[in-house]
Amino acid sequence: MARGSKKNGNGKVLATQQSVNSTVKSICDIMRRSNCAGAMQYVPELTWILFLRILDEQETHEAEEDAALGIDFTPSLQAPYRWQDWAAPFNEDIAVAADGQHKRGWKRKELHEDGGSGDLFNFVNTELLPHLKALKDKAGATPRQKVISEIMSGVERIRIDTERNFCEILDRVHMVSSDTVDDTHVFTISQVYEGLLLKMGEKGNDGGQFFTPREVIRAMVRVIDPQAGQTVYDPGCGTGGFLAQSFEYMRDQLGDAATAERLDTLRHQTFFGREKENLIFPIALANLVLHGISQPNLWHGNTLTDEKSYDGLFLDAPAQFDVVLTNPPFGGKEGKAAQTHFAYKTGATQMLFLQHVMDYLKDGGRCGIVMDEGVLFRTNETAFVQVKRKLLEENDLWCIVSLPGGVFTAAGAGVKTNLLFFSKGKHTEKIWYYDLSDIKVGKKTPMTLDKFEEFFQLLPTRGDSEKSWTIDMVGRKQKATEETAPFKQQARKKEQEAAQWSDLVKELKKAKPTDTAAVSEAMEKAAGLAKEAREQAAKAEGIENAVYDLKAVNPNTKNEEDKRTSEQLLDFIEAKGREIAEALALLRG
Repeated sequence: MARGSKKNGNGKVLATQQSVNSTVKSICDIMRRSNCAGAMQYVPELTWILFLRILDEQETHEAEEDAALGIDFTPSLQAPYRWQDWAAPFNEDIAVAADGQHKRGWKRKELHEDGGSGDLFNFVNTELLPHLKALKDKAGATPRQKVISEIMSGVERIRIDTERNFCEILDRVHMVSSDTVDDTHVFTISQVYEGLLLKMGEKGNDGGQFFTPREVIRAMVRVIDPQAGQTVYDPGCGTGGFLAQSFEYMRDQLGDAATAERLDTLRHQTFFGREKENLIFPIALANLVLHGISQPNLWHGNTLTDEKSYDGLFLDAPAQFDVVLTNPPFGGKEGKAAQTHFAYKTGATQMLFLQHVMDYLKDGGRCGIVMDEGVLFRTNETAFVQVKRKLLEENDLWCIVSLPGGVFTAAGAGVKTNLLFFSKGKHTEKIWYYDLSDIKVGKKTPMTLDKFEEFFQLLPTRGDSEKSWTIDMVGRKQKATEETAPFKQQARKKEQEAAQWSDLVKELKKAKPTDTAAVSEAMEKAAGLAKEAREQAAKAEGIENAVYDLKAVNPNTKNEEDKRTSEQLLDFIEAKGREIAEALALLRG
């Protein structure tokens, strides 16, 4: 089957996210009436079913690709445990075995149509699931087989109530595949779950999870330009979107240089991530395997506290990485357990993640990270200034892209965001900004890659335009140094004078008899001078901290001035008043 054919015998292509969501919604509707009332029940159930469906055809595609490159391919599953054997709808015209004797869905037909009631459930519960869970314990188990076992480890038995409903779900899931989903706009797995968790989530469940739109991911990967042989890390990987897109990008960059050794490295030793959510972790594993990453090195646990749930797939991870691509959580409040791991203490989740990223990036490594607007402009909290100072002094923050306000609204977050790109090991001299904030983004007009067209044209030279400009950070720091000098000088002077009065207080207190009035006056003088010193120092600190207000403010924005005279404005108001009066008269009839 050709990978680009987009046909698999179903005659239906899912070309938009809406069509995929509609199909998934219909599956969830069946699950709701079949003993899976809430998202916490039907999401895990759909995870493993959909995973096995697409794994089956993914391995078919990989076998074809490896054969073309002269690489031996070892499938993870054999008959009758493949989707095409036990789950796919029976089709007399499609052969699934090399000898041509078995037809698609032969095992399902044998169990459900030709067998007795309950035979299909019995096969899945007592043969299929135990077989999949035991794959990792087989002698010579492949990395993918170990991952399959981990994905299936929490599945005890089918939750669906009847075989009839189960078969209807299998039929609908069979329509959601890499051949029927148009991947121009849709992630085969992660976008399916994005729509599922955001739109199907119910009260008290995990709907409304925060995900990164695929077009933003594509743009960030293209900017960072990860190359084969480099390691890629996402400390808050969610469903694995950044890692999956990086794999596709790096595989395509290899082109004719895609040797067996390079592909093996790409699939096994390149992609690393961490994810805390129990619901999301198996989805991330499934997504990465289905994108072709045979060994997704994912760590299950809290990235910030370093408390692990499962680290079996992360044991060979390097201490630092060549590339970090991530979209950390915004607005969270972390406790002391998380803050103790970082030099600059703060409850702000995103600031702890930013410190984590800098710690885990190799010298010379590159990072692309999504940050909320508050990170850029906030200078009223010490930790925010400290972290940004570290960012600028130990890294070259060479680009900031200001995104429109609605990019993440569909993902459950309306906060204004920016993309930060930096390299570790060299301090920041200049920051190139690009402003996309004037683009209108909504449900029917999502952020698309073409909006970055001029950005990519200007990026190599960091050229100026109506939407781009450069900030000289060296010059800004120098100016701040000059402006703070008088305030610091005054602060030192007042501190010295305050110290002299404090010494006088000590001398006056020693004298007998003590001159109470003189002591009080001297203490008042010392306190007043100390206060003035603090005020001068605070002014200097405010100027210095302002250097780290990195918010994108486009200097090329032109404010439209209303040039009408006062008489013209009064005429306009009078005309509008008449219109309103006429409308009211019409309404009164």
